[in-house]
Amino acid sequence: MKIDLTYVLTNGKIAKMRGGNYKGLVSLGHMGTHFDVMDKIFSLDYSELRGVAFDVSHISDRDVEISDIDAEKVRADDFVLFYTGTIERYEYASDDYSKNFPQISWGLIKNLVERKVKIIGVDTRGLRKGGEHPKADQFCADNNVFVVENLVNLGKICGAENLTIHTYPMNIRGFTGIPTRVVAEIQEAV
Repeated sequence: MKIDLTYVLTNGKIAKMRGGNYKGLVSLGHMGTHFDVMDKIFSLDYSELRGVAFDVSHISDRDVEISDIDAEKVRADDFVLFYTGTIERYEYASDDYSKNFPQISWGLIKNLVERKVKIIGVDTRGLRKGGEHPKADQFCADNNVFVVENLVNLGKICGAENLTIHTYPMNIRGFTGIPTRVVAEIQEAV
């Protein structure tokens, strides 16, 4: 079974973003589901990875910590996803969406990097808020880990076994963000 994890952008939504607090980011590729690639190039080796999705939707007033997940499920080369429910609670690109989401703690980010995951995905605007957002993205990029933001349907894949995540960003260069298509595939147990 395949489940699209990509936010559907419309002309109306893009026009609204260009007039709001996302104005500068739209032209840089930071719209809808996208990678924050920073100064790195996405390798096709990252396009099909084992996925692990964690439901942290019960957390709203604090950072998501390593103690909130079963970190033993995470292996090197994984695509690790965090379902916060934010994109379901608030309109994408609204002020509430931009401000009211649980951050992934620095300790958890560093732990995932140490475990050598390849991609971290969230259904929020970023791993961290404000000025820490680009710092977290750059830290991950400098350690060969990409961050994918604004995913949808993560609640449908939490706890799934035999999960493969297919990721295909646009083949463009010179941007800090690149729109991408992300699809989860749940293989039936044999």
